[in-house]
Amino acid sequence: MRQWIALSLLCMSALLLPLSASAACESPIKFGALTWESGQFTSGVLKYIAEEGYGCTVEEVPGAGPALETALSQNDIQIIGEQWIGRSPIMENAIEQNKVAVIGDTLKGGATQGWYVPKYVLEENPGLRRYQDLPKYADLFKDPEDPSKSRFMNCPSGWTCEIFNTRLLKNTGLDSIFNNAHPGTGAALDAEIASAFEQHKPLLFYYWQPTGLMAKYDFAALEFPDHKDACWQDLLLADGTSDCVSGFPVSPLGIAASTPFIDTNPELAEVFKRVQFTSDELNGAILEMSESKRSGDEQALVFLRDNPDVWRGWLSEEAATNLATKLGVSLDGTTSIDDTASTLDQSVLSSSFPSWSLETPLNNALSSVVQNYGDVFRTISTVTLTYLLLPIERLLTIIPPWLIIALVAVLAWFGVRKIWFALACGAGLFLIGAFGLWGALIDTLALLIVSVLVTVVIGIPIGIAMSGSKLLRKIVTPVLDVMQTMPSFVYLIPVLMLFGIGKVPALFATVIYALPPLIRLTTLGVTQVNHEMVEAGRSFGSTHLQLLIWIKLPQALPSIMAGINQAVMMSLAMVVLASMIGAPGLGEDVLQSIQTLNIGQGLQAGMAIVIVAIIIDRITQAFGQGKRARQKTIKAGRRPIG
Repeated sequence: MRQWIALSLLCMSALLLPLSASAACESPIKFGALTWESGQFTSGVLKYIAEEGYGCTVEEVPGAGPALETALSQNDIQIIGEQWIGRSPIMENAIEQNKVAVIGDTLKGGATQGWYVPKYVLEENPGLRRYQDLPKYADLFKDPEDPSKSRFMNCPSGWTCEIFNTRLLKNTGLDSIFNNAHPGTGAALDAEIASAFEQHKPLLFYYWQPTGLMAKYDFAALEFPDHKDACWQDLLLADGTSDCVSGFPVSPLGIAASTPFIDTNPELAEVFKRVQFTSDELNGAILEMSESKRSGDEQALVFLRDNPDVWRGWLSEEAATNLATKLGVSLDGTTSIDDTASTLDQSVLSSSFPSWSLETPLNNALSSVVQNYGDVFRTISTVTLTYLLLPIERLLTIIPPWLIIALVAVLAWFGVRKIWFALACGAGLFLIGAFGLWGALIDTLALLIVSVLVTVVIGIPIGIAMSGSKLLRKIVTPVLDVMQTMPSFVYLIPVLMLFGIGKVPALFATVIYALPPLIRLTTLGVTQVNHEMVEAGRSFGSTHLQLLIWIKLPQALPSIMAGINQAVMMSLAMVVLASMIGAPGLGEDVLQSIQTLNIGQGLQAGMAIVIVAIIIDRITQAFGQGKRARQKTIKAGRRPIG
C-alpha cells in the first residue's frame, strides 16, 4: 500500500514539475513575426528570455504591421517586440480601449527620424545644412521621371510618416520644387538608398533608426526647427489645416503587449519592461546581423551569449541562471560553463550539411556592377522613360476622359458586336473615374501599353525562331521555366539597384513576367501550321520569308493573339507588385489599403483592376479569334434561340 502511495506521489510530482517551471507565464505566448531587422532581433531576445529563462512555450505568427496590431488588440497574438509609440492609429485606438499596452523603453534615448542626405553630399556642398537650403541645391536631386522637378523619397506607402512628410513638403513650400516619390515598400527604399551610396550619388530621403542601413552608411540629417507637439499632431492628419513646420519628435520604442497577457503574466511583463538597449548596442547588433546574414533569432543568441552583464539585471536570479546555463556562459560573462552543454547553440547555429552559400559572391558581384556600370543602367532607364513611358503617359493624360471612354466603347463594339457590352465597358470606365482613380488608371495603362509593346517586340521573334530550331527550343525552354517560376521579388532588388526606383524597374519586371506565355504560344502556333499548306507554298517557289509572312503567320495568328492576350493579362496582374517598387497606378491604392487595413479603399482599387482586366480580356479575345471566327461568333449571337 505504501509503495502505491509513494508511486502516486511520484507521478503527481512529475506532472506538476512542468507547471512549476512555467509558472511565470501561460503558454503558449504568440509573438508577431516582424519584418524589419531591429524588430526581429528584439523579438528574438524576448523569445529566448521567455523560453529558456522562464520555461514558456513561444510561437511566431506572420503578418503585416496593421494586421498584427489588429490581432494583438484581439489577443490573437500577445507580443509585438518593437512598437513605435504614437505612430499607429490602430494601436492608439487599442490602447484607448485598454486592449493593449506599450511597456518598457527598449531603445535608450528613443528612436530618431528625419530627412537625410548622404554625408558626402553635405561635405561637397557646405551650404546645405537646413531644409531651407534645399531650393538652392534642388538640381542635385533631379527626378528622372520628371526632369523639371527634383525628387524627395518618402517612406513606405501606408505608413504614418507618409502623411507628415507630405504635409511638411506642402507647409515648407518644397512641394513646388520636389516631387513626392513613394517607394512602395521599405525594401524598395533601402535598395534605392544603397544604390545611391554605392554610386556616390545625391539623394534626399526620409529615414529612421534603429536600422541596418543607418549603421552601415553615413547619413546626414537636415536641420529642422525644434519639435512642437501641437504642430506635429496637426501634421499627422492628412486633412490638417495648419501651415506650421516642426522638427521630428524622438519616439520611444516599447514592447506592445495585450492586456490579457499582462494580467495573466505579471512577472514576465515586468521583465519585458526592463529590457533596454543603447543605440550603439542595437545598431551594432543590426549591422552585425545584416553583414553576417543571420536571422533575428541567431543574432539574439549571439548577443545574449556575449552580453550577460546587459541582460542579467532584467531577469530574476533563477531565470538568469536558467538562461546562462542554456547559453553556456557564466553570469559574469568571464568563463564558459560548458560549451558542450549548450544545446541551444547547436540547435540554432549548427547543421548536418556543409555551409555553401551564393549570397556573398552574388552580393559582391551586384555591388561591383552598380559601382562600375551604374551610370550605364541609369542611362538606359532615362532613355526608356524619355522615349517610351513618359510620351505615352502624357498622350493618355491630354486625351479627355470622355473621349477615352468613347473609344473603348467603340472598340468593344467592333470586337464583340454587342451594344450591351460596349455600354458596360463605358460604364465601367466611368465608375473608375467616379472612384477618383482616373489618374491611377492612366498610370497603369501607360505602363501596361509599353510593357506589352516591349513584350511583343521581343517575344514574337523569339517564338518564331524557336519554331524553326529544335536546338534553340532546348536552350530557351528552361530559361522560360525559370522566368515563370522564379518569384518576382528575387530579381526586383537587383533591378531596383541598377535602374532606380519607379516605373522602369516595374517595366522590366512586368516584361520578364509576361514574356514566357507569348513566346510559348507563338512557337506552338507556328509549329502547328498545316504542313500541306507549307509544302504547297514551297512548290510554287516561295522563299522562307514569304512562307513565314503569307502562310505561317496568318495561320498561327489565333495562337499568337492568345499569347498577346495572356501577356496583357499577366502584365495587368503585376500592377500591385509594380506599386511595391515605386510605380504609381491602381496597385498603389491596393498596397496602401493592405498597409493600413482600409477595406473600402482596397475593394475600390481592386474593383477598378477587375473592370480593366475584363474589358481588355474580352476585347483582345474577340480580335484574337480572327476575322472569320469573329463573324461566326457575331452571326451566332444574332441567331434566334430555338
